[in-house]
Amino acid sequence: QVQLVESGGGSVQAGDSLRLSCAASGRTLADHVMGWFRQAPGQEREFVGLMMPNSTTYYADSVKGRFTITGDNAKNWMSLQMNSLKPEDTAVYRCAADTAFRGLWSGSPTYWGQGTQVTVSS
Repeated sequence: QVQLVESGGGSVQAGDSLRLSCAASGRTLADHVMGWFRQAPGQEREFVGLMMPNSTTYYADSVKGRFTITGDNAKNWMSLQMNSLKPEDTAVYRCAADTAFRGLWSGSPTYWGQGTQVTVSS
């Protein structure tokens, strides 16, 4: 079983930066795809981005160029650097992991973190 724990959320002003972290435990995630999702109140869960085991990354168009995922699957950690934050980035951000790309891409990964709140004020 894998446990994912996010940290680093908070309240910031528009234009600020914030860095989220995801720490995994329970087993090595060296062969897993890891990623981030977010959900704003009253809205559907949204894919943010993911990182393959070879560190290749993919991002949603809404965050491309502003958000960056880094990490080390073998060491069970991942971070999400968020720059130029906008009020529409306000959401609960959740870390996720799966052995397959489609698990993240489809929005149905095997493992989920509990989430961390990010609030961006204008």
